[in-house]
Amino acid sequence: MPLIRIDITEGRSDAEIKMLMDTVQDCVVEAFKVPVKDRYQIVTEHKPGRMILLDTGLGFERTEQAVVIQVFTSARTTVNKTKFYQLLSAALVQRCGLLVQDLLISVMTNTDVDWSFGFGEAQYLTGQL
Repeated sequence: MPLIRIDITEGRSDAEIKMLMDTVQDCVVEAFKVPVKDRYQIVTEHKPGRMILLDTGLGFERTEQAVVIQVFTSARTTVNKTKFYQLLSAALVQRCGLLVQDLLISVMTNTDVDWSFGFGEAQYLTGQL
């Protein structure tokens, strides 16, 4: 059920974007124990220079290949979130060739009332989910 937003700079091939999306999904499934078909992802490509991702004082620089992952999800434990960060970082390095400093992840927690999967209904509240 997590909704995943992926922001990248233009220039990756369709195959590279698919691999990125598949890798994120595999890590969501493993870390958050969601069903494989529970997949909601949106990729937004930006022109070069349209994402500014400074180091927040940590002393490193990112490249134009940086990836921002935003996860909108129901409450997850600290253990699950940190597992997701670690799994995703390692998998994107291995499967997509991403540099470890080029990944920024943000998790936003919401509740059952914050979701409608269609038909103008809150399926978690109606008991459909």
